[in-house]
Amino acid sequence: MMEESIIGWQKQPNKLNIQGEIERAIFNVTGEEVELYGSGRTDAGVHAFGQVANFKTNSNIPIEKMAIAINSQLKKSIVIKQAEVVDENFHSRYKCKQKTYMYVINNSEQGTAIYRNIVYHIPQKLDVEKMQKAVKYFEGEHDFKAFKSSGTSSKSSVRTIYSANVIKEGENVIIQLTGNGFLYNMVRIIAGTLVDVGLNKLEVEEIPNIIKEGKREKAGKTLPAQRIISTICNI
Repeated sequence: MMEESIIGWQKQPNKLNIQGEIERAIFNVTGEEVELYGSGRTDAGVHAFGQVANFKTNSNIPIEKMAIAINSQLKKSIVIKQAEVVDENFHSRYKCKQKTYMYVINNSEQGTAIYRNIVYHIPQKLDVEKMQKAVKYFEGEHDFKAFKSSGTSSKSSVRTIYSANVIKEGENVIIQLTGNGFLYNMVRIIAGTLVDVGLNKLEVEEIPNIIKEGKREKAGKTLPAQRIISTICNI
């Protein structure tokens, strides 16, 4: 399990990425070239607080020392929190039972200097109660094609959201979704749609029809990724 910062998970030629950085660190520690399998991909700008990944090694480094050893070779923006031995057939992606995403909005008039890179600032007052009512329509199994960006590689846009909540904590409004999987930009589009409800640009009762019609233009805009979306994979 690890914490990620804002450079994106998937390996890409000549681009900084988390998968490649961890594989490089493992090589420096073990002398082995490994393939690292993550439970899911995160885009640049997305922070993951509970990413799970696995690799195979013949190293004699004690498992309780593995995280420390790898962290010694990593940038400060990536931290391995825990390492453990798993079954030979374990695969992080296929063993992942559910994922939780949070989109955090600072809803104060002036915003925040300290957390400016990890929250999205909206100075206009949001109607959180309306957002809390609207978010419940996303729970259950639905076709979320209205909430995906072009370029989605998934064959099916049907997903199940186990729980959907909007939480007010001080100046922050947190949109939290837990499901069996998410489409490309799905969380950011749902967040944008809920913001439209909070700004009275959409009515709560319009959400079911937007889901049913499946038209991208009826949903809200895609909120920025460089603000915080955090992912947690439960194995």
